[in-house]
Amino acid sequence: MTLSHLRKTLLEALSLFIFGLILAATGPAAAQSNFEIQVYPSETVAAGTTMVELHSNVAAQGTTRTKDGVLRTQGAFHETLEITQGWTSWFETGFYVFTSIQPDTTWEWVGDHIRPRVRAPESWKLPVGLSLSAEIGYQQRSFSVDTWTLELRPIIDKQWERWYVSVNPVLDRAITGDSVKNGFEFSPAAKISYSVTPKVAIGLEYYGALGPVMNFDRGRDQQHQLFPVIDLDLGPKWEFNFGVGFGLTPSTDRLIIKMILGYRFEWGGGTHK
Repeated sequence: MTLSHLRKTLLEALSLFIFGLILAATGPAAAQSNFEIQVYPSETVAAGTTMVELHSNVAAQGTTRTKDGVLRTQGAFHETLEITQGWTSWFETGFYVFTSIQPDTTWEWVGDHIRPRVRAPESWKLPVGLSLSAEIGYQQRSFSVDTWTLELRPIIDKQWERWYVSVNPVLDRAITGDSVKNGFEFSPAAKISYSVTPKVAIGLEYYGALGPVMNFDRGRDQQHQLFPVIDLDLGPKWEFNFGVGFGLTPSTDRLIIKMILGYRFEWGGGTHK
């Protein structure tokens, strides 16, 4: 099979996969907020490797009362377990378990998501990293006005010596819930970082939720957050990210502290560069 034929086959398979998910999503999505706060890189988990990550965050300043049936965010600790399995050099599948420790209740299960992702093989020699994930899942009504949601996340990134940039122009769609009427919504995320030492990088992450793609929300109703972050290289199997986020609009949680800790388990000869 030639490279051009393989490339065409992969793109056709990916198109059919995404089209099928869109057909399954008969209505559109408010983004799942503040359970997994991350700008994705284009690289997928290596074949034969399982990546286990714990996403932790707390809203030090957020919503202070139940609104539209959704519990307050201020003081709630969100803990998300993410398990990602690499199947080939260009395909992985991630699974999430969302939980929350509410200030006035107990530790609660929030929901589960599954996320297949493909990336452009290195043999294509593209000038940027390129991948696409499709995430679908459920969350309880007390944590989101939308119980079933779909997320399509293109990922474009680039490393220039010490500089790194990643852009995630995310499209969300509610399958069931109050936001079904909105259609696809635009929730972009982006990151820029600089390696001050071989083991330490500092950067800035941005997360937004602008509303329906054909009719953005008013400025005060949009969500915009900036996170100064630090990434530590603790070894080839580890991942560590820490940041403090600042909300820029009235509808955004004003202060969020987040941490991501991950470890790679290699099975059957899996390797990580």
